[in-house]
This record gives sequence, C-alpha cells and structure tokens, in this order.
Amino acid sequence: MFPAKVLGKAISTLRHPSLEGERLVIVQPLMLDGVSPEGFPQIALDSLGARVGDVVVLTSDGSLVIDQLGSKNAPARWSIMGIINDENKRV
Repeated sequence: MFPAKVLGKAISTLRHPSLEGERLVIVQPLMLDGVSPEGFPQIALDSLGARVGDVVVLTSDGSLVIDQLGSKNAPARWSIMGIINDENKRV
C-alpha cells in the first residue's frame, strides 16, 4: 500500500469482460512524502469514487481485485482501497 494522486479517468472502447462497468482512473504513485512522484502513472480500479486531485491509498493486492471483480482472470493489478482526507482541500 502506498499513496497515489488521481490524475484523471481512463476511458476505453474495448474492455475485458471482467472490467465491464468498472471505473478506471489514472493514478500517479507517490513517494512516502506524499508529493514526489514514484515511477510511471498507472491505471487502477476505483470503486470509491475518487476525484481528480485526490490522494488515495493504492494497492496491488491481487485478492482485493479478485474480490472486487469476482474474476480470477481479470487483467487488473492496481486498486484504490482508500481516499486520504485533506482538511485543507475543500470544494
């Protein structure tokens, strides 16, 4: 588990059947300081409704993805498992 920032949503015209109806977002993994980028942006499953700019808790736990999608053959690795609250960022 590590922090990541939501950059936007991913839109596809063709999806694996296990991803049908699932929300996909583009996230930038962050270093532990919560600011510096670590590696390349990734596509993650989002069942929590994270918005652009939100800092989230990202996981690559395969069992969470299997539970979310109900499929052992889903071509997905990353999933958002929490949204980090920031009291200074109010909409």
